[in-house]
This record gives sequence, C-alpha cells and structure tokens, in this order.
Amino acid sequence: MSIEVHPVTAERWDDVVKVFGRRGQDPSWCWCRRFLRSPVSTSPAPVNSPDNRGALRNEIAEAAIPPGLLAYVAGRPVGWTRVGPRSGLAGVGGNRALARVLAGDLSERAEDGVWWVACFAVESQHRRAGVGSALLVAAVDYARRHGATAVEGHPVDATALSAARVTGSAIFTGTVSMFAAAGFTEVTRTYRTRPVMRLRLHGSD
Repeated sequence: MSIEVHPVTAERWDDVVKVFGRRGQDPSWCWCRRFLRSPVSTSPAPVNSPDNRGALRNEIAEAAIPPGLLAYVAGRPVGWTRVGPRSGLAGVGGNRALARVLAGDLSERAEDGVWWVACFAVESQHRRAGVGSALLVAAVDYARRHGATAVEGHPVDATALSAARVTGSAIFTGTVSMFAAAGFTEVTRTYRTRPVMRLRLHGSD
C-alpha cells in the first residue's frame, strides 16, 4: 500500500474533516487542540472565540508553517498528525509530569529546536496498516527541513496496558513500537505506560 504524506493547508481542510470521521461533525470535539493550552491555565476562553473545529481551521489557514500532516492512500485522506515546535505547545510544557522530566534536560538555546509529535488520528479502516508510522517518519523529515535539532513524543507503551483490547483513542499519541521503529529512544517515563521518546537529528550535537 502506497502512502503519501503532505503538509496540511487551507485547501486541504475538507480532508482533515474526512480523516476525523464522525467526530468531524462535532465542533466541540478536541480537534487536536488540547496540546495548545496549558492544563493548569485558569483563564477563560476569549469572548466570541471559535469552537475547536473553527479554531483548528483558522490555525491552518493562518499558520506560516502548517501545524500538521495528512496521509493519503490512493488519493483518499486517511490519517493526520500534529507536529511543531515544543515551545509552541503549552499543553506539553504545562503538563506537570512532562515538565518535571523535561526541565533542564536540554539547554535553553536548544529548546527552540525541539519539535514535538503531539497526536495521531487514523481512519478506522486503515489502522494497523502503517499509516501512523508513515506520518511519524514524515513528521521527522518535516521537522528536520524546518531546522529542528530533535523530535520528541509521549507515546503509549501498549504492551504495558491492562486492557485486553487497545482502542485507537487509548493510543492517540502513538505507540512505543512505532517510535522505536522510526529511530526514537526512550528518555524517561512520566508513568509506567508513558515514556518520553526522542530522536536527535543529524548535526544537532
């Protein structure tokens, strides 16, 4: 199966909606916004701010660098991932468990070059078919082309989950096996099932 991956642009908005499936009809669903706001923030949303769907659409339309990638099989959109500078994802730095293990791990200068792969959404019919892996590999290349010195993620160690059947919603940040296959190594864990994984890019040392 041939998988093509492209940066998300305003012209591809309908494809984003298709990837999210039935959730694409719910404007209040996450819409990959949870990592943009610190979990410890108490500030109310601005008056007249768009719902999550509208906010993502506006973000894609206005972004100088597209905030995500779309995967296609035979011209059909089947997967999405958000990837971008870690410094722009308040939900990562504002997560106490992540902040504790990441604090001081990289120099302040290097922090600007660290990118983060936040989440994945894959159409149900194309799960376990390599779409997530293709998106991750493309995300690394995308980050490298935009000057990243390292790429990180917070995937799930599916082998350590107690559930007999692992659902897509349980592993929306990716899996350890997927990250390891792409060359990432474990840095530490925030929980027994949640490692922080990193791939240093060539020339970043």
